[in-house]
Parts: sequence; C-alpha cells; structure tokens
Amino acid sequence: MTDDLAFDVFARACQSRVTLEHVTGRWGGLTLCALHDGSFRFNELRRRVDGVSEKMLSQTLHALERDGLVHREAQPTNPPRVDYTLTPLGREVAVRLVGLIELVEGRMPEVLSARERYDRDKETVTP
Repeated sequence: MTDDLAFDVFARACQSRVTLEHVTGRWGGLTLCALHDGSFRFNELRRRVDGVSEKMLSQTLHALERDGLVHREAQPTNPPRVDYTLTPLGREVAVRLVGLIELVEGRMPEVLSARERYDRDKETVTP
C-alpha cells in the first residue's frame, strides 16, 4: 500500500502534515487525550473538552476518524447512541500527547515565571 512511500512532515505537500495538524491542533489534541480516559458519547466528550463548540467537536471527530485515530460506533437504539473510542493508533498517539500535557502542566510554575520575566524585561525596554 503506502509502506514504500517516504513521508516528510517538513515538505509542503506531505500528507503527514495534515494529520499532524489534526493531532496537535487545540481541539484534536484535547479530544484524543479525553478519549484516552475511555469511551465517550458526543455530549460527554463536549463537556470534557471544555470550550469546544458542537460544530468544532464534530469536525474534529470526523477528521480524527478519517485519519484512523478515532472509532465511531453508532448503536441502533432509540434514541440513537454514538460512542467514540480510540483506535490502537489513536491510543498510541494519545499516550504521547498525555505525556506532553503532564510535562507542561507539571512545569507551569517555570513557564509562569518565564512569562513574568519576559513581560518585566519588555516593560523596561519599551519607552
């Protein structure tokens, strides 16, 4: 299939760049990390990913499903029930994102100090 193709995310036309955008964009990354915690229905996921609009979450889920990272399972019930879970590839990506999130959250005191220093230094330079 595509095993013999080389992918280079730094190349403008590389298909991997689009997937990287889906994974690292604000809503994609948060959605994948939320699904790392388990299966969610749409509205549960929307509540978990605070601030995402219904439209944006829907677009994000479609993109992640198309990329093979999220599995959508519709139950033939009344009312219809749709559950979202990670695929094995999605789980692998989410594990790495969760690690990055934990690193960033754990180092926020340093980040906040750096911001304060930067802002303070900018104030002293600006006339």
